[in-house]
Amino acid sequence: MTFSLTRRAGLGIGLAMAASMIIGATLPAQADALSDVTAAGVLRVGIFEDFPPFASLSATMKVEGYDTEVADKLAAALGVKVELVGITGQNRIPFLTEGKVDLLLSIGYSDERAQVVDYTDAYAPYYIAVMGAKDLAVVGAADLAGQTIAVNRGTLEDTEVTKVAPEGADIQRYSDYSGVISAFLSGQASLMVVGNDVGATILAKNPTIEPVEKFTLLSSPSQMAVKKGETGLRDALNNALIAMKADGTLNTLAVKWLKQPLVEGF
Repeated sequence: MTFSLTRRAGLGIGLAMAASMIIGATLPAQADALSDVTAAGVLRVGIFEDFPPFASLSATMKVEGYDTEVADKLAAALGVKVELVGITGQNRIPFLTEGKVDLLLSIGYSDERAQVVDYTDAYAPYYIAVMGAKDLAVVGAADLAGQTIAVNRGTLEDTEVTKVAPEGADIQRYSDYSGVISAFLSGQASLMVVGNDVGATILAKNPTIEPVEKFTLLSSPSQMAVKKGETGLRDALNNALIAMKADGTLNTLAVKWLKQPLVEGF
């Protein structure tokens, strides 16, 4: 009886080991995005191609902007070439999770997204600001009383300025950013509320009214994202960002494309 039980136990262990070997042979090996990028010699970066000043088509028909230059620097830090892949708001997460890109730029943090992607440190400032002519005395929400304020209807900018606008503030809502910008530059509105991306586009045009940022309503810096669990690639990108901040490279790009230096400690 003892021999029989031992034999059965040995047979069970042998079967279990065999099954484990078969399963191990059929399951794919755990991916390592950093090793894959290094082996391929290419970092595939998903960017919005019509998102100035982060990326947009130039007069030479080349996509240029803050994101494209950051992507170049990151790839160089990893010792590989960069491949820019156009994305949309709808397909960018699937592109990352399905392995069509290694990295996403210009992505804001949310708890929902954090379930499927890993975020890097912030690489670009993103904030909503009140902008007005340089000589207009506005430094805070209380000063909005008596002012006409152009804003894109239904956006976060609309929500945030509505929260703080005092009685007497005239919020003029437009259907798109072109309407907001036109109202401001033509003098129909004394102020406008926009993200720093839109603000940078306006500042680049050098309007005669000399607009400046009066105060910030909301700050939510842009981050980069890699596929969930790809900590090796995330850490390598963070190290590259640290170096770019330390040597001034990132600040130079911010001044060039966003028309503002990075705030101290960014």
